Amino acid sequence: MEVEPPFKQYVFVEQEAARALELEKLKLQFPDKATCVTIVREDVNTYLKEWCKRTDWRACRVVMFLDPYGMQVDWSLIEAIAKTRAVDLWILFPLGVAVNRLLMRAEFPPKKWAEALTRILGTEEWRDAFYSRQVERTLFGDQEVRTKEADFSKISRYFVERLKTVFTAVANNPLPLRNSRNVPLYLLCFAAGNPRAASTALKIAQNILRP
Repeated sequence: MEVEPPFKQYVFVEQEAARALELEKLKLQFPDKATCVTIVREDVNTYLKEWCKRTDWRACRVVMFLDPYGMQVDWSLIEAIAKTRAVDLWILFPLGVAVNRLLMRAEFPPKKWAEALTRILGTEEWRDAFYSRQVERTLFGDQEVRTKEADFSKISRYFVERLKTVFTAVANNPLPLRNSRNVPLYLLCFAAGNPRAASTALKIAQNILRP
């Protein structure tokens, strides 16, 4: 909101009533921009997918920041944003606060956890990327054993590579946001959608992301 020159429009999407009310205070805090601020109380996945479809991207460029509560952002939304080829995206990926916690050490996660991981990563290939496969002989025959190999670093690289499959350019140095015990909670990532400005946007973003 304080960036100069200013954006032409500011759209905040927040489904929870109390938080949306807090966002309304921005109009009082920045009265000169009040008419440019829109607060939308809807599910972010539903609203932004439709918004991406109806917007004329031939004459519009956007900087978007996705700050999800846990694993709210679906991969299908990220794909929809990338298809516009006009949105530069900043996203907080729930690295430690959610994803790493769902990856069990000695076996695949239970069905609901696995489905959640597939929903935010857009593929079931995480199974082979995050787990090693071994065959052990038992009294009842050969048994396949899966063991978690993914650490924070590997999960981070995997998500960056996933972003590269849909965006024009992606910063290779995402920034881990850590708690007081130095454990990564979120991963701040940048992906450029506009091909014409991707190179410049990427240089700026990578400089911002330097620890």
